[in-house]
Amino acid sequence: MRNKKNGNYLHYKNYTGSVSFSEEDACFHGKVIGIKALISFEGNSVNSITDDFHKAVDDYLKFCKSREKEPEKPFKGSFNVRINADLHRKLALTAYTRGVSLNTLVEDAIMQTVNV
Repeated sequence: MRNKKNGNYLHYKNYTGSVSFSEEDACFHGKVIGIKALISFEGNSVNSITDDFHKAVDDYLKFCKSREKEPEKPFKGSFNVRINADLHRKLALTAYTRGVSLNTLVEDAIMQTVNV
C-alpha cells in the first residue's frame, strides 16, 4: 500500500484496488477501480487484504476465462468529459492557436494537475 498522501492502493496484474479501513467493522476493505465489474476484497491486516485482493483478481480472471469473455482492461487511456460549451470553445481555440490537438492540450493540463 502507499502512504496517505498518494492514496491507499494495491496493485496486481495491471489492476488497482482501493483500500479503506472501517473502524466499526475493524477491517480493511476495498474494490478494484477503473473497471465496471464489481470486484471487492477485505482483510484484517495488510497481508490479509493483499492476499484477498490477489485472490479476487485471480477469481475474476478465471471467471472471464470460463465464460470465454475478455476481462475488462482498467484505465484504457480514454474517457469522456462533459464540460460547458463556452469552455469547450475556449479549449478548442487554444489548441488550434498552439498547433496541437484538443486531446494533447487536455492531456498536458491533466499532467500538470497530477504532477506527472
